[in-house]
Amino acid sequence: MSTSIRVSDDTKRMLESLKRDDETFDELLERLVQSEKPIDIGAWDKEDADRARAAVERSRESFER
Repeated sequence: MSTSIRVSDDTKRMLESLKRDDETFDELLERLVQSEKPIDIGAWDKEDADRARAAVERSRESFER
């Protein structure tokens, strides 16, 4: 089975730059989507999560100055 998808010329150029010489676009897209790992929700305990939130907040504040 085959399906066509439309992408802009810019997107096609970006995909071409990621594509290996020996792979098809289908193989490229499969590789890209498989490399995305879902976030493991609940991986941090409350203390670690609070520290991470505080670090993000400090980072955001530093850009506001």
